[in-house]
Amino acid sequence: MSVIDIITKRHSYRGKYNSSLVSREDLITIMEAGLAAPSGCNMQTTSLIAVDDKDVLDKLHKVIEPPVGETAPAMICVLTQRINAYRDKCFAVQDYSAAIENMLLVIEALGYSSCWFEGHITDEDKIGYQMAQILNVPDDYELVCFLPVGVACEETAAPKKRSFEERAWFNSFPTD
Repeated sequence: MSVIDIITKRHSYRGKYNSSLVSREDLITIMEAGLAAPSGCNMQTTSLIAVDDKDVLDKLHKVIEPPVGETAPAMICVLTQRINAYRDKCFAVQDYSAAIENMLLVIEALGYSSCWFEGHITDEDKIGYQMAQILNVPDDYELVCFLPVGVACEETAAPKKRSFEERAWFNSFPTD
């Protein structure tokens, strides 16, 4: 499959996963792709923790409310450090977003499915913080996202996208 095919085929999967395990080799490949993403001023603010131990997954899923991705045999937790770079600007959000997109594309290329769960764990109930505590994450890191990883039980339709012409132009924003 070409990169363009992977990009256009990939979409968020929120269903159940089958019991097929995700190999450590595949998890390493996925994380390497994430860590290869561009990083503002090369500050490399993104770190990752892959979880494939059932007991640790169970502990994490006890704090994720409402439950999502609970049948996935693995997850990748995305950590960030808020480090100022150029002109005292922090590019942590851009850094981890690029890493997540790289990982989502590799997850698709390897035949797995996933979904980017961020808002679900970073709001007032501090689920990401609770997950970080379970994983012994130091206080100078923030757990901002998790990606369940596994083989989907069902096929799902990709969401309908607005047309290219409604969202992309040449040389100027349309005036009519």
